[in-house]
Amino acid sequence: MKKLLILTLASISSMNVFAQPAYENLGAKVNSPYSEIRPTISADGKYLYFVVEGNPKNTAYKTDKLAQDIWYTELDETGNWSQAQQAGAPVNTNKDNAIFWVSPDGNRILIRGAFDNGKYVGRGFSFCNKTEFGWSNPQQLKISGFKRMAVDAYIGASMANDGKTLFLYFSEEKNSFLNDLYVSKLNEDTETWSSPVKLGNNISMDDYDEISPFLSSDMTTLYFSSNRPGGKGDYDIWMTKRLDDNWKTWSEPVNMGDSVNSMGWDAYFSVDARGEYGYLSTTTKSTGGTDLVKIKLGENQKPKNVAMIYGKVYNGKTKEPMDAKLFYDLVPGETSEGNAIATPDGKYKVTLPYGKKYSIRASADKFFSVIDTLDLTAADSYKELHRDLYLYPVIDDNNESKDSAYNEVRSDLDDVINTNIDNLKVGQILTSKNILFDFNKSILRADSYEELEKVAKIMKANPNLVIEVSAHTDAVGSYSQNLALSEDRAYAAKQYLISKGINAERLVSKGYGETTPVASNQTDGGRQLNRRVEFRILKK
Repeated sequence: MKKLLILTLASISSMNVFAQPAYENLGAKVNSPYSEIRPTISADGKYLYFVVEGNPKNTAYKTDKLAQDIWYTELDETGNWSQAQQAGAPVNTNKDNAIFWVSPDGNRILIRGAFDNGKYVGRGFSFCNKTEFGWSNPQQLKISGFKRMAVDAYIGASMANDGKTLFLYFSEEKNSFLNDLYVSKLNEDTETWSSPVKLGNNISMDDYDEISPFLSSDMTTLYFSSNRPGGKGDYDIWMTKRLDDNWKTWSEPVNMGDSVNSMGWDAYFSVDARGEYGYLSTTTKSTGGTDLVKIKLGENQKPKNVAMIYGKVYNGKTKEPMDAKLFYDLVPGETSEGNAIATPDGKYKVTLPYGKKYSIRASADKFFSVIDTLDLTAADSYKELHRDLYLYPVIDDNNESKDSAYNEVRSDLDDVINTNIDNLKVGQILTSKNILFDFNKSILRADSYEELEKVAKIMKANPNLVIEVSAHTDAVGSYSQNLALSEDRAYAAKQYLISKGINAERLVSKGYGETTPVASNQTDGGRQLNRRVEFRILKK
């Protein structure tokens, strides 16, 4: 962050006699005699994180009088901001600290610096997750090619609310102060990020500086700051719309105009999911240095309307809140649209653009996943929709039931063949450990035939029997890939049974992916148990 530039602009602005935008100062509980910069508003509008420069309370102030730390404030029930508080360790370290994104529910933040389990390892960006004990140790984002590409002194970032789209600004030229905007996507391994790709030429212009990108909750409208031609002052806020799914084609950027931009340096713009107000830092009528302000947006400055989905994740057995991972996907197709987390108090929030149908899936180790479907295909005004999600425990690695509600009747194929071939019950599950496939493929291995012959024998002995052939995977890989793979494997097993003379009308194939584990996915043994094909009695 350009610390000396900020202080210089403060003195220039005090001499500025031109008309300024009608900013609403956030008040004395937020702004101080020091410089407040980079406001980062959560999508629900209830958390505001920002950077304070030069405050003697800052972690590294003793060695750097312009040291920067992360501070925050919360919106109270009366609609006022609380007294700003300094974030503690591990969010603030003995370095220049900055925040780039806060999730809609405040459960995750993106901060400056690359950390490995809390230890600073260099330039970059890291996630912190909220826990019952405070913030987790920051963990770096592993971005392919980033260190090689970002060679200038200044870097910055922001995150889309989907938790898997990262915007960056940096320069690929040494000793250059001209940054460009880039996008990086979370890879399917959910641990690494793709190599940054420069946004279109109409966004990242040669010979000009582009900084502080912010993508609104509609996943389409991008705001950024630049000193490009056509501005009102030094740096202005500009707006553009995404036109494709590859993040490379954008509408021609439009200056936000006199209602937002001043004659000075305007940057660090953000907007909550309602889209009514923008937040930025400015020297206009500040109490010292730069202050945080908000400004009401005109209709042509707002992003598209979205829906805010909120609720809690509960243990279905104990009815106690629990932490979980959340994923939201497109229906049909199960295309991943984003991710979120629920903290130990169970709370979560996600923002979803209109025009699509979604499934929201909650997942936790040793619990059955649960999926809720939301139809948002019809455009509407901003809405907040409440959805609680209940996860039920599954059996552990020793096959001991954790919940009688899911203690289904499970019988080994061999036991049924030897003792119980004519006494099956609807709902009973026939299990096998020897129906095998090559890794990541749906082609049956020859040593699976013997087990499927047993199923065919049982069905021939019970001519009215209708069964579901269900295939399941472990949690390694992406949800959508696992679902598709399990569907293909179930279909392959069904086709084999048809080839053995079983009427297709007596067979239903279904893939469940990783959603119904019978053991922990944290161990090799548990994952092996989860990779299975089963046969559920539907009709007798």
